[in-house]
Amino acid sequence: MIGMDLSDMFSLSRKVAIVTGASKGIGLATAEIFAAAGARVVISSRKQATLDTVAGHLKERGYDVMAIACNVGDPDAVKNLVSETVERYGQIDILVNNAATNPVYGPINETSLDAYDKIMNVNVRAPFQLMKLCFPYLIASTSGSVINISSIGGLSPEDGLGIYSVSKAALISLTKACAKEWAGHGIRVNAICPGLIKTKFSQALWSNEGVMERMMDQLALKRIGESEEIGAAALYLASDASAYTTGAVLTVDGGVTI
Repeated sequence: MIGMDLSDMFSLSRKVAIVTGASKGIGLATAEIFAAAGARVVISSRKQATLDTVAGHLKERGYDVMAIACNVGDPDAVKNLVSETVERYGQIDILVNNAATNPVYGPINETSLDAYDKIMNVNVRAPFQLMKLCFPYLIASTSGSVINISSIGGLSPEDGLGIYSVSKAALISLTKACAKEWAGHGIRVNAICPGLIKTKFSQALWSNEGVMERMMDQLALKRIGESEEIGAAALYLASDASAYTTGAVLTVDGGVTI
């Protein structure tokens, strides 16, 4: 341990990472941090034009970034995301399942079957499919790592976010099941559970004064989290710094779950 180079421990040099939902918020922050750590990063979201703009800004900083539009709710688009990544880079070392949806806010009994299907397809089925498709490339990697972005709602259901919370609990279970099965292949699988992070996705919560008052009562750290703080946790789980960590469920929530 004496003389250890921490820059090597957290380096993602020569690694290829796919980050879904990466045009903004947590996904974009994670992609930028990975690129700064030396990774070649494939950023993905639904709109190619938006991705191209984001990729352009990252390339101006000298980062190796490729933008591939993909609606993760479409199985064919997910297959294309993986095949184009492999065609360009020839490998996949890191997968970050960040893309998510929540089209409803309200009681479970008022949630339609269509909304249920959309939530489960994007939040659970898509990560499952991506993990399966990336599996042979993760095996070939010397340090395969999957990071699933869940939520504190996956640990304890959040008010008005019932089925979303169910989907994030399923993602945690998927994480643990794969971590147990894939460890023998040298692949680590972990989950991050963000709390209230200031993103467009969560704007309905942090822009609501009543919700914010209740949240501040629960928060040990009396502030909203930033996307970069989730990205930093993802860097730990993607890098050799977490070489002995798999099946972990890392809360980054300002102390809500204490």
